[in-house]
Amino acid sequence: MNRRIVIVDDEPITRMDIREMLQEANYDVVGEASDGFEAIELCKKHQPDLVIMDIQMPLLDGLKAGKRIISEQLAGGIILLTAFSDKQTIEKATSIGALGYLVKPLDEKSLVPMVEVTIAKGKEINKLEKDLTKATQKLEERKTIEKAKGILMKENGFSEDDAYQMIRRLSMDRRCPMIEIASTIVISYD
Repeated sequence: MNRRIVIVDDEPITRMDIREMLQEANYDVVGEASDGFEAIELCKKHQPDLVIMDIQMPLLDGLKAGKRIISEQLAGGIILLTAFSDKQTIEKATSIGALGYLVKPLDEKSLVPMVEVTIAKGKEINKLEKDLTKATQKLEERKTIEKAKGILMKENGFSEDDAYQMIRRLSMDRRCPMIEIASTIVISYD
């Protein structure tokens, strides 16, 4: 599977050089942009695995565009490019959540490994975020079921096990998840 990449730089020659290096390494460049606004639109359209983006650009710079791309999960990860290697710029790149940072001029020896590592880290982070969302949802469902059990115990004098079995039985009889039954119980007694 070819990994999809968006290149963002206000210099057409730089974009062309990066595109050539990536295509030689069998990456699929799905779009190019010259500013942060275009980058965001391309990311919305293509949901790339990676964005390689210059920091210093007109209109909307790479840091601001990158922050939005990351916060809205429009790409798997971002590598920021810059001619600067000062500590302050690196800290800004880190603070927005960039997974990679390269100093211009680029060469294939540093670009391709950084691309591979960044894409892998992006996939890992995406999986962790999905796992966290799933665990949080299960916890919330469990809390609702516990609250529904408490209501049934208080209102009907059921034991904890009897309340659980009632929710379970209603769920099976109605062929719906226990959370739906529990939510209805909680809402009806609130």
